[in-house]
Amino acid sequence: MDGLVMTAQLILALSILVVLHEGGHFLAARLFGMRVEKFYLFFDAWNFSFFKFKKGDTEYGVGWLPLGGYVKISGMIDESMDQEAMEKPPEPWEFRSKPAWQRLIVMVGGVTVNVLLGMLIFSMSLFYYGSEWLPAEQVKNGIVAYELAEEIGLQTGDNLLSINGEKVERFSDFMSSKTFIEENVVLNIERDGQKIDIPIPDDFLVQLSKDKKYMSYRWTFYVKEVKSGSNAEKSGLQNGDVVTSLNGMAITYFDEFKSLLRENKEKEVELEVLRDGSTVALTALVAVSGDDGVLGFMPATNDFEYVTEKYGLMESFHKGSVQAWSMLWLNIKGMGKLFQGKGSIGDSVAGPIGIAQIYGGTWEWQKFWGITAILSMILAFMNILPIPALDGGHVIFLSIEALSGKVFSDKFMEKTQLVGMVFLLALMTLIIGNDLRKLVEAWFA
Repeated sequence: MDGLVMTAQLILALSILVVLHEGGHFLAARLFGMRVEKFYLFFDAWNFSFFKFKKGDTEYGVGWLPLGGYVKISGMIDESMDQEAMEKPPEPWEFRSKPAWQRLIVMVGGVTVNVLLGMLIFSMSLFYYGSEWLPAEQVKNGIVAYELAEEIGLQTGDNLLSINGEKVERFSDFMSSKTFIEENVVLNIERDGQKIDIPIPDDFLVQLSKDKKYMSYRWTFYVKEVKSGSNAEKSGLQNGDVVTSLNGMAITYFDEFKSLLRENKEKEVELEVLRDGSTVALTALVAVSGDDGVLGFMPATNDFEYVTEKYGLMESFHKGSVQAWSMLWLNIKGMGKLFQGKGSIGDSVAGPIGIAQIYGGTWEWQKFWGITAILSMILAFMNILPIPALDGGHVIFLSIEALSGKVFSDKFMEKTQLVGMVFLLALMTLIIGNDLRKLVEAWFA
């Protein structure tokens, strides 16, 4: 079921992004009197489509290959490589018959729509849901350092103070990609009363993308809800109980409790719980869930007070636009790190499987729209890269033509389009192959 939910979310997101992106090209082409022969969601490779219909001069349809979509504009060198049509004399309604500035607007139409869509989704999400965040000063019990955090020198129990000497308002900033995309980042922490600086390696963001478990905050806990039929219920554990020890070992924080359960999988353990001011002794069998030991209850904490902010419509559009452009800048800086050799495409880029896993197996609309907004900005960035076969490649050639008056021949454009397509197919093969590799590794881990 989780796989179906992931797939459904991915297909819906791609459908929205692709239709609106191609719609930007479509509307711009129609604005300048160009004829659009096809408008497709996904690719109808080998002329196979799930359905299609024709209205006016345009054939609309849904292809079977979910790797994007396209509009076929008459008289344009594109992925269809329709050489026969290009050998005929230009017609007034064709792309190649229009001024360079009009063709340039058509080519940036899709990217423009994706940027506007990202800004709109970020803005409306803030307006509808608001923003909930944990103040860094609320995290008084320190952090739980996972393996990746320990590799850079952090330890469980460390208190995070600042980044590069600057106070951090939101705890999430200590884990944000926006923080680690910068150069020479230093975490300022307190450990056992001593202040320590932890320098972040240049390739840390790449490592973080491989292993999402970096660190979390430490918290005391109580039993919020005992699951029916669970070992916790059979042991006599009740809602509101506070577990104070396991097999005689004192417990304060939930990570300590989880660690002891992991060590005692499929074993009976002795618990002491605080209930209504009195200590109660219980015996429980630890069940197994993946690599973890579990009893079968939902924990909760009273350690934190989250801040919830609600915004008016205008403020939402301002903050949402800032979020969108920050995401675009993050992608630009990330690409710069790849060119500097501080990461690899295989580790830094996710394909369809990886993106579906990001959406997850539960459908949460707030999360869905947030990820879709990010994807819209990534799609805009990727499409404007100066690679033949992408919008950015066409933009480069059209800009040169508009500024210099030099018109590139159809043969030249066909060859560059072919080179771009081969490059993109190779890149897509690498990315999907990398997705499959990670999936296999996860299965056998």
